[in-house]
Amino acid sequence: MNTTPETAGIVEPITSPAVSEVDLQTPSPPSPDNPPWGILVAVATWLMSMALLVVVPGVCVLPYLASKYKGTAATGDVLLKDPTYIFLVVISWLPAHLLTLALIWAVATRLGKISIKQVFGWKWGRNFGLTTSIGLAVVLFFLTLLVIGWLGGQETDLDRLLKSSRATAVMLAIIAVATAPLVEEMIYRGLLYSAFQRVMGRWGAVAAVTTMFAGLHVVQYWPNGAAIFSITLLSLVLTMVRAQSGQLLPCFVVHLVFNGIQSLLIIIEPYIRLLFEKWQHEPVNAALALAMRWFN
Repeated sequence: MNTTPETAGIVEPITSPAVSEVDLQTPSPPSPDNPPWGILVAVATWLMSMALLVVVPGVCVLPYLASKYKGTAATGDVLLKDPTYIFLVVISWLPAHLLTLALIWAVATRLGKISIKQVFGWKWGRNFGLTTSIGLAVVLFFLTLLVIGWLGGQETDLDRLLKSSRATAVMLAIIAVATAPLVEEMIYRGLLYSAFQRVMGRWGAVAAVTTMFAGLHVVQYWPNGAAIFSITLLSLVLTMVRAQSGQLLPCFVVHLVFNGIQSLLIIIEPYIRLLFEKWQHEPVNAALALAMRWFN
């Protein structure tokens, strides 16, 4: 076999297949904008949270109904005039909220495998600290109060709940601070916004979540147009805070302070009314009643 001097002794180099950049990439860790759940899971959790607000009260009032209306048919009109029944329904929202929080924890953390603070963004965001969040809540509250006072409106289901009994009004005020802000923010600006944002982008997620949050409350505040406008404004602002800050904590604080002001007014309203009546020696409608038209 003949070889030329130029090719003799030359050995072809051994090469390995090229490794692409994609192969070297590692999955991004879970974060508020990179959640470990998708839209279907988020929407399913949202639907289950609403179902719990119906099923749990229905179960909790069964013993009372069996005792109070034994042998008689309790119609809807009769029940809506029963202050004890209404109070039991309202107080049963607490266990419904606790079950919802457990469901959210299971979905968001994959049963404890991921930090819930990490995946929801439980820290202050860009340009949104404690002072900014509290200030925004106060401004937003007085703005909605002016809108309701200016436009007025008809009595809503929430108004009737507040008037049903003092115990129910106080319990609503407690729930509005103790559980409602946390549950609603984790559902709407937590699970739903994160999932929508990854697929639809920031503005698509803002539009979707704002509509879902406000739309759910329309039934509660119908037919009061001023209250519906105000809840829509609140929903938009909270969702914009989530989009701008990239975190859930500022949204929660704004919501908590907003509800806290209303709850405080609900608690002290009878005493303020008494003071007005004492000073003027005649019954008056307390201006604080405007703040009681709606809360979340």
